[in-house]
Amino acid sequence: MKRSRSKTAIALTTVLVLLGSVCACKNDNGSTKSSETTTTTTTAAASAPETTAAPEDDKPEGSMYADFSKGASDQFEKSHGWCNGNPFNVTWKKTNVTFVDGKMQLMITEDPAAAATKVPYAGGEYRSLDFYGYGRYEVSMKAIKNDGVVSSYFTYTGPSDEQPWDEIDIEILGKDTTQVQFNFYRNGKGGHEYMYDLGFDASEDFHTYAFEWAEHSITWYVDGVEAYKVEGKPLEEPDKNGYTVDAKLPEHKSKIMANAWCGIGVDGWLKAFDASGIPLTAEYQWMSYTPLES
Repeated sequence: MKRSRSKTAIALTTVLVLLGSVCACKNDNGSTKSSETTTTTTTAAASAPETTAAPEDDKPEGSMYADFSKGASDQFEKSHGWCNGNPFNVTWKKTNVTFVDGKMQLMITEDPAAAATKVPYAGGEYRSLDFYGYGRYEVSMKAIKNDGVVSSYFTYTGPSDEQPWDEIDIEILGKDTTQVQFNFYRNGKGGHEYMYDLGFDASEDFHTYAFEWAEHSITWYVDGVEAYKVEGKPLEEPDKNGYTVDAKLPEHKSKIMANAWCGIGVDGWLKAFDASGIPLTAEYQWMSYTPLES
């Protein structure tokens, strides 16, 4: 959910027209969020995090581990210089991705260039250079607590990669950081939001969030405890987009991404953005990917 700026920043007008009919806003730069939500919740046991320690160094071949205690990762890049359009009310700026005190910070700030861009705020986004497939995706993060804001960790691929739009999301909405929203898209179709009660405030400390993406299922975890699962079954023949599972599960290798942004036009989902606390900062200790055993 990286490529050089010239490949990522494709013409927004084309993308937004293409995707304007769906209920989430996303372009081929990779960022997407839906205005839909669900009232279904599951409550986590109110206990201390199982662990926020970094994964072990001894990882299988094909694994990825970005340890932000060591600063920026050469496996990722900062998004810079474009806006995804509604409902994103930010322009991505590389200056809004920093590494301080052993952590990565994704910031939401006022944008000094707002007069030219007509977008008042700047946001931070970090994206992998490579694509990853079935496996376990994990992050240690601390979210922003603020109305109108999303702190995220997700996978994405789409038309700029000459693939359908597939995505798997972990999103913490700043209006209520005692919950996390899980979601996924297949060929640009979302609407699978699921709210999970954490049993803690995600803005107060680091916790480990994860999902395990397999051919026939996606399973989300919080601090090592299974939180939610969706499953599918094989199709007899691949459909016209090459999908082989019928539960609308994503199947295409994707980029690993994280971003922090404020919304516009989605007050029913995020609440109206409260800019009084700017700058706002989501923090990340590490991200990892471990392929499934074959």
